[in-house]
Amino acid sequence: MTAAAGWDMVRSGPADAEHSVLLLPGGWCTAVFYSELMAEPSLAGVRLVAVTLPGNGGTPPPADLRIEAYARLSAELAADLGCDVVLGHSVGANVALEMAGSGAFRGPLVLLAPSFSRQDEAMVIRVLDRLSRVLGPLPFAAMRTMMRFAVKDSPLTEDRLAVLVAELQKNDPRFMRDGIHSYLNYLDRYGSVATRLGASGVPAWVVHGQTGDGGVTEEERRTLQAYSAIRIVTIPGGSFFTPNEEPALVARLVVEALKAATISPVPD
Repeated sequence: MTAAAGWDMVRSGPADAEHSVLLLPGGWCTAVFYSELMAEPSLAGVRLVAVTLPGNGGTPPPADLRIEAYARLSAELAADLGCDVVLGHSVGANVALEMAGSGAFRGPLVLLAPSFSRQDEAMVIRVLDRLSRVLGPLPFAAMRTMMRFAVKDSPLTEDRLAVLVAELQKNDPRFMRDGIHSYLNYLDRYGSVATRLGASGVPAWVVHGQTGDGGVTEEERRTLQAYSAIRIVTIPGGSFFTPNEEPALVARLVVEALKAATISPVPD
């Protein structure tokens, strides 16, 4: 059985393309969230494989919800698929970061809206995590019901938002609670994973909107800027679903990452 068995995935581009990119969506999101990026003309010759991280979007969860476990599974998948670059959004970006931090993946990364510490994560997520310790999955069940209102400021069309919200609402509140708690514990274990990314030595593009998708502390920004392999990209204004709202920008960064993978591979 290959590592690709059992993953919910969407593919685009030539099956025999010279380069392949693994796309990891954010928490509670599915492979469907990468449709806009897959339609970008500049990536037409690249094999793109978008996956749903197990447990998200109502898929069967793994036994181990730790980010380190997701990173191992994703690294095995990237190797099985022959991916040159990994792109992740939100929690998916943290999984990609851990793939590099653990040494399981040595190619370039494009990280959209990662959190380097608990402080970076949206306040509402942190509050829900605390409430769920007393109320169980009920806070996340309520959030699932109100998901449409949570993304009301996104510039996406009403029809597209309806599709994405429907994907988000497939999630089991118990998994939402357990997954977020495990994710925040991961950030707490390191205090900040900014140094973990930098020390990996892999080329990485760290992308954040000025508002809407969490943030980066000034100390973390200085830490990241100290590593020549890391480039910080700030999107003007708000950003919520970066791959959907800024597909041309993200596609351009993927092309840059693929060039880095070809010209400057990370030494063993």
